[in-house]
Amino acid sequence: MIKFHAGNLCWTSSTLHKGGFIIKKRIAILSLSILILCTCLALADTGVPQVPETQGFKTMTAISAFGTATETDSIVSQIINCGQCGLPVPLPLWYDSHSVYSSSYMENTLADHGLITYTKGITADTSGMAAENQYNVVTDKIVEFVGSETGRMVSDESTLLDGVGTTYYDDEIMLCPFASGLHTLNPPFCNIVEEGSSIDLTIGSLTTGTSERHIMPYAGSIYDEGDIGWDLPVSDSGVELNYNIKLTGFGDIPAMGSAEAYMNVHLQEARTAIYSESAPIMKAEDLVYSESTTAAGEITLFQKVMNYKSQITAPGFVEAL
Repeated sequence: MIKFHAGNLCWTSSTLHKGGFIIKKRIAILSLSILILCTCLALADTGVPQVPETQGFKTMTAISAFGTATETDSIVSQIINCGQCGLPVPLPLWYDSHSVYSSSYMENTLADHGLITYTKGITADTSGMAAENQYNVVTDKIVEFVGSETGRMVSDESTLLDGVGTTYYDDEIMLCPFASGLHTLNPPFCNIVEEGSSIDLTIGSLTTGTSERHIMPYAGSIYDEGDIGWDLPVSDSGVELNYNIKLTGFGDIPAMGSAEAYMNVHLQEARTAIYSESAPIMKAEDLVYSESTTAAGEITLFQKVMNYKSQITAPGFVEAL
């Protein structure tokens, strides 16, 4: 296991430990395959509050056929907490309590010349998610394919979450009293995470699932002197992105073909949160992580579980009074 707090310069492994630093934020990245990685970083994803009118939809797909079957799905969303700003918009560092998030999910599957069984469910909801087991987008898929001599199934799937935010007062966005404090601030951040897979099979049983949360309940609004308002999120549940994949054969017959699953992360954060012309906010942390796992040939088991979570767990920086 590798564990590190990049924002606080605290690294832990089986042979290295430097402690004594206050942990303010936590991000966990779990990847279960050959490598298990746990990452806990001082990054401050706040999420974004829901809009007054929320929407939700569900779909269910079931196919059992011999021949050809296709499935194409795409979900793309953007949301910002400033109605006067509009989308898209850059976020100047000196603007307080601004955040904008972009998320996407995509699947393209083609099964040709074979016996296909395909089942998939999608649930999407733009309501604010108050608990850690609630998500804005959830997908679950099970596909079984047995190809003929020329049979082949290809499937690509990916999910992405991109969040940008400026300074927030902890006590305005946190219900937990231990994660907020008087005149404490979360610094600006810019975090993007992508997870997904790609498979190419002549025979195999494939299961995948995704879930992500970035829209939070409404916590009230603040206004500047010009009566321009910004809505605030309830950030206790944290921002999260999950992806899992499992590929097997049928009994003693292995899956045949190739499979890849991957995770790409780019995390950036400031250290201070007070802006002035003499002391502007500067980027203090930049972390890039990339992981890819592949298998080809006769595949008995290919399994990978990935999790990204950014959650405020303690007060941030103290504002100078």
